[in-house]
This record gives sequence, structure tokens and C-alpha cells, in this order.
Amino acid sequence: MTELSRIRNFSIVAHIDHGKSTLADRLIQLTGAVAARDMKDQLLDSMEIERERGITIKANTVRLDYTARDGRGYVLNLIDTPGHVDFAYEVSRSMRAVEGSLLVVDASQGVEAQTLANVYQALDAGHEIVPVLNKIDLPAADPDRVKQQIEDVIGLDASDAVLISAKTGLGIPEVLEAIVTRLPPPKGDREAPLKAMLVDSWYDAYLGVVVMVRVMDGVLRKGDRIKMMQTGAAYGIDKLAVLRPQMVDIPELGPGEIGVLTASIKLVRDTRVGDTITHERRPCAAPLPGFKPAQPVVFCGLFPVDAAQFEDLRDAIEKLALNDASFTYEMETSAALGFGFRCGFLGLLHLEVVRDRLEREYDLDLITTAPSVVYHVHLRDGTVRELHNPADMPDLTLVDHIEEPRIKATILVPDEYLGDVLKLCQDRRGIQLELTYAGSRAMVVYDLPLNEVVFDFYDRLKSVTKGYASFDYALTGYREDHLVKMQVLVNEEPVDALSMMVHRDRAEMRGRAMCEKLKDLIPRHMFKIPIQAAIGGRVIARETISALRKDVTAKCYGGDATRKRKLLDKQKEGKKKMRQFGKVEIPQTAFISALKMDG
Repeated sequence: MTELSRIRNFSIVAHIDHGKSTLADRLIQLTGAVAARDMKDQLLDSMEIERERGITIKANTVRLDYTARDGRGYVLNLIDTPGHVDFAYEVSRSMRAVEGSLLVVDASQGVEAQTLANVYQALDAGHEIVPVLNKIDLPAADPDRVKQQIEDVIGLDASDAVLISAKTGLGIPEVLEAIVTRLPPPKGDREAPLKAMLVDSWYDAYLGVVVMVRVMDGVLRKGDRIKMMQTGAAYGIDKLAVLRPQMVDIPELGPGEIGVLTASIKLVRDTRVGDTITHERRPCAAPLPGFKPAQPVVFCGLFPVDAAQFEDLRDAIEKLALNDASFTYEMETSAALGFGFRCGFLGLLHLEVVRDRLEREYDLDLITTAPSVVYHVHLRDGTVRELHNPADMPDLTLVDHIEEPRIKATILVPDEYLGDVLKLCQDRRGIQLELTYAGSRAMVVYDLPLNEVVFDFYDRLKSVTKGYASFDYALTGYREDHLVKMQVLVNEEPVDALSMMVHRDRAEMRGRAMCEKLKDLIPRHMFKIPIQAAIGGRVIARETISALRKDVTAKCYGGDATRKRKLLDKQKEGKKKMRQFGKVEIPQTAFISALKMDG
């Protein structure tokens, strides 16, 4: 049992690549939580895909023991959070479980869009914040300028920021002292009824569902009967442990502590993130305020390439959804692709990560349809329908108007690239809201339609600014606009996986680009194949793939021309029949390539 005054719970927040995970490594190393031979870079990034992409996707926890300079022993619970906008939900969850944050800022890059977003989340959660300037060993580092920037842009006093280099280990002891002296201890009452927050849950092949909890009041002991307040389900605790990255069994968890428990829970969906855990016999009076459920922003269909793998896909998606509370799914069928799922994600990177995890961890081959956003379709009879998939668009004669989701995007960019960024936002039907300066960097705030951002806005932004711009967004609401559904017909058959919602003014351009792309991607057949883009019954663009031909007149030499004519006519009839009954094979790679819009 640890005294409350000796516990410090904190998270590390920062923009992507400012060195959160590396700082976590140094803290683990210096407190001796992991033996030197087991130490590796980005120790807390345990998923293969995290290590490969060099990003943090899941927030991870570790418990460290630290003896301060005054000789007292402390228990530090550290949560390493993701920096990417698509995983902001993980960040907001972690914030609720701790009392303070280390704000890591790169001493050469300065404050970025994501730094702002994550700091505001920490401030909303009532955190005490310690600014940490990382990478001060770089030649381009300018700590004084960045301290000033933190004060100007965020409004935090950065005069006593800790200067460190997480890579070399410089200044790490000062960080540990700052955690102990400047961050507050947790509050809690040991005698009160148990009140614990469910922070995260994941599936383990040996233990079943593992639940991470933060105890607010009361004590959690092995063998207790606990109850989930949202679902009302009761369980007996089999195992209590703390993560020192590996699980270490403990007899009890007191107020202010973070640990994990297993209780023979079979399904991850029984453990809702943000739920309150209490004792079955002596429950607490009211549950904790839960987390706002994550709002999926981007939707796409996931279908198995081999229809026989549908059941495997269902199992994989169910297991993954337990582990990732911000991912939603429902079943759907498609004429071209068979049975699959319509899935909701927080952004395109989130979509890519989920798809990669399904393909790798569960050994599946998947087809992904065009990502789309949720539209509100207002019908003439006054009802409103949510449209997740453009293929489900109701008959146009019944539709009064369509509303699309809008976002408020904050872009921080060096001055010399400002013109390119403004042009990119104007091209995407953006409305400029404000433009301010922080030193030599401009901060632009735009109102943009979400469907223009979903495809490749982030990639384009990175390429026009050579990677220097940073981008963060929040949904603001819906607004009416002139939107139409564009269909793609291959050999006069609509391909529902390629239908999309576009703005009327840009439909021709989008349609032409799509047809030209498909012309190169679909292999030639024995008959000619028309590719058309259409809005309703009107074709707006067309390309034709010419047929492969066999030279049927090769065996005719000399003689009458009518013999050749007869053979050619016969071939023509055959081609006509072929085109009527022939099936066009569209390769899987064509779907994915066609959906990547290149400006």
C-alpha cells in the first residue's frame, strides 16, 4: 500500500515526433524498471505496426519506483500517449486517469498544431503542466525562442521549463525531480465505497480480457466481487497486477493507483471504456462521468477478397473493436463485393492502421472501398436520413437538399509556404476564418468541408510545405451544399464500390480523372470496354479500353477479298456477343489506386 502523497500520475503529451516515447524510455531506464539487457528503443510501443511506422497508436502505462533527492521513495505512474490527430481519443482517455502532464516540445521545431490540441485537452482535464524542451543537443535548437513561443501561443509560463535531450539522457534526472516536486499527488478516500475508472481493455489469448483501472476511492483486492455500472455485469477478480512494463502481481490497489485486473471476462464488449467499477455488495452512490463516445468521422467498407473468409473477418473485427474503442462497425452487402462491414474511423491514418492490423495480426486479404463521410439527406417529407454509403442514396426526386460535415482546421506553417497552403485550402472549398503570426510562423484557421480533407489533404499539405506544416481539426457541424452522387460504370454496369459524393462544380473534373485512371488500371479484354462517370442518367466523362485482337485473316493469302471480309464480320459478331455477356475483371489494386486522388 502506497501513501497518496508519494504517488504521482502523469502523462506525456506532445506533437508527433517530438520525442515522447524516447523520453519514456529514458525515465524507465533511469528508474531501473527494466534490466539493461531487456531495454530497447520505444519500449512501450509494443505493436509491430507501431515500431514499423515509428508512431504511438495505443496509450501505454508503466509504473516506476523513484527515490528523490530528499531520500523519500515515490511511485510514478506514466502514460505515454499518441501524438497523431487520429488517435486524439486515446489521449483524452489517458488524461482522465492522471493529474499532471509533461508537455514535450522540440527545441528546434517549436509549438505545432498537435501540441496545442493536446495541451488544451490536458488543461480541460485540470492538469498541472510541466513544460519540457527536448532535443536541445541539436545545432538548430533555440530554447529561448521556443519558451517565448509557448508563452505567446499557449499562454503557459515556460521560464522554468526543463531542458533535456531524451536521446542522450541529458537533463532526465531534472525531469524526475520536476515530476515529484511540481505535479500534485492524487486525491482519494481509502474508507469510501470502491469507485474505479475503466481506462482501457484488451484481449489476451491466455488471460482473456485484461482491464486497466484507475482507483479513485476505496480499495480493490484480489477475490473481490465487482460490478460494472454501465452494463450491470458482476465478476470475481482473479488477478491484480501493475505494469512495470511486464505484469507484476499485487494483493490490492488503493486510491490514486493504476493497475490491471482479470476477472474471467469473456468478451471485450462487456468492458466499456470510461465505465465505473464498484463493489457488488457496497456500490458507490454515483458513477464517474464517462468519456464522450468517439465520433467516427470517416467511413469505408471492408470486404474479404475471398468470400469464404467472411467469418474470420467478423471474428477479427470483433476482437479489434474491443481493443480500440473509437472504431465502429456494422454489416453490409455489396453487389460487386459480397458480404463485408461498414466501418467508422477517426481519420485516414486510423483507417490504414486498422486495415494493416487486420491483414497482419489475423492474416486476411481485404478490399477497402472509397472512404466517405456521413451526410445528412433532407427529404421532401421533412425527414432526415444519415447517409454513410453513397450507394444507398435515395431517389433524387425525393431529396430536398443534402448537408455535409464541416471542420475547423488549424494549420501552423512557416511563412514562405503560406501562399501554397492558402491555395490548397481555397481549392478544397475552404473559407478562411483567421490568420495570425507566432514569430516567423503563420497560424491559419479554415472552415473546410470534411469530404475534401478525407482523401489526401494531409499528404498534399505535407508535400506543398516540404513536411513543415502541422495540422489539427475539430468537427464544427453540418451545412447545406450542392452535392451530387457520382457513379462509375464499367461496361455499362455500375461499380458500387467506386461511387462517391462530390460537389457539383467539381464533378466533371473528378469523373474525368477517375475514368483516365481506370483506363490504365483495368487490363484489356477480348472486347472493348467503355468506362463512364455519370450523375443520375447523365454521363459526364468517358474513356474506352480497346479490345485485344486476334488476326483471323492470317491464313488467307491471295484470293478474293470477300473471304477476308467474311472472317472479320464473323469476328465482329463474336466480339459484340462477348461484350454483351462478358464479365470485366477489375483487379483489387485498381480499386485502391483509383481511390487515391492526386490533386
